[in-house]
Amino acid sequence: MVDRDLLLRKLADIELYLSQLSEYRGLSVEEYRGDWKTQRIVERTLQIAIEAGVDIASHVIADRALRVPATYAETFEVLGDARLLEPELRDAMVRMAKCRNVIVHEYTRVDPAIVVRILNHHLDDLARFRSAVLGWE
Repeated sequence: MVDRDLLLRKLADIELYLSQLSEYRGLSVEEYRGDWKTQRIVERTLQIAIEAGVDIASHVIADRALRVPATYAETFEVLGDARLLEPELRDAMVRMAKCRNVIVHEYTRVDPAIVVRILNHHLDDLARFRSAVLGWE
């Protein structure tokens, strides 16, 4: 059985992280690249926001006895295969999970342009994921 309280806590976390990240919207790549403190705040907050989404996805996958994913990115593919995420949102969340992996495991390769693009154009993907989860029965 889905632990509704757990899902609601994770969704509230995502909402908080999105609010915090939105303070950095509008940054240019140059501004971002030139401020290590901003980089650290944004990258860590983005990481934990995505991980909250993965936690939700993993919980739902286990509850519904869906195919066990091998990667964080695949958790969103499984939700898409189960028709819990529309293809466009599934693809956006797969990209988010892959970005999280770069932030965590290959920190010397984090591309400031990609992070700034997420900040300025793709935070809504996490908000759309949050809305999708609220619509699941």
